[in-house]
Amino acid sequence: MSSINSISVDKLSRLVGTPRAPVVIDVRTDGQFSADRRLIPGSIRKPAAVVSGWPAATPGRSFVVVCGDGTELSPGTAALLRTSGRPAEALDGGLGAWAAAGQPFVKDARLPRRDAQDRAVWVTRERPKIDRIACPWLIRRFVDPWAVFLFVAPRQIASVAERCEATPFDVEDVFWSHRAELCTFHVMLAEFGLGTEPLQHLARIVRGADTARPDLAPEPSGLLAASLGLSRMFTDDLEQLEAGLLVNDALYRWTRDARAETHDWFPTSRKTKAAPASAR
Repeated sequence: MSSINSISVDKLSRLVGTPRAPVVIDVRTDGQFSADRRLIPGSIRKPAAVVSGWPAATPGRSFVVVCGDGTELSPGTAALLRTSGRPAEALDGGLGAWAAAGQPFVKDARLPRRDAQDRAVWVTRERPKIDRIACPWLIRRFVDPWAVFLFVAPRQIASVAERCEATPFDVEDVFWSHRAELCTFHVMLAEFGLGTEPLQHLARIVRGADTARPDLAPEPSGLLAASLGLSRMFTDDLEQLEAGLLVNDALYRWTRDARAETHDWFPTSRKTKAAPASAR
């Protein structure tokens, strides 16, 4: 049973991928990390000695601290965070318990480098609609909660990527883009190692909407309609991104938790009411 200052693997797994998920801090030593370079989705690697003074901007976010077995470094680091007024818990059993439960990991080898503020910077074409909303959603929810996204004119992408040390995505001739029939979202799932069934189903929806393949699932037409509607509601790309993140949040929770649920309207009485005398 979890202590008052710890969180179970099951509870954390239900929070990962949601808008209010805690920020996961991996405080394993360099030696431990070299032995197992997998990361819990959404993790930030940080030495335990510097976490308490970390000036990370996390309004409204709590922390979960992870070490190898949940007893070495994480309880003390979480306690230090709490002394600075930051809600923090240690993960019961650490990374070992997460792995034993068959939970997903992110591949460290595919993570872009972070800037001085601990953020990865990405750049893509302006006026995002489907893939260029879904990919930032995946990154923010499962890879890097503080990732920054730059939306620029297509002709500016190469120069902005160089000047801002940003990773280009969903444009031609770059690593993070369409491959054969797969959209960029699908490619990111494969490269990051996020192969859970709910995310794979979401990928079919995104691919169907993004590549005119409504036959892939019943839902792509709905995502396409919502995306085109949002593109006409917002002229600011970042405002549109925030609205689109909410759409993808809802779709993910549906793929994860609600696909078996149906909805219908049942009147309180199935008897047909007689028409009033004046209408006869």
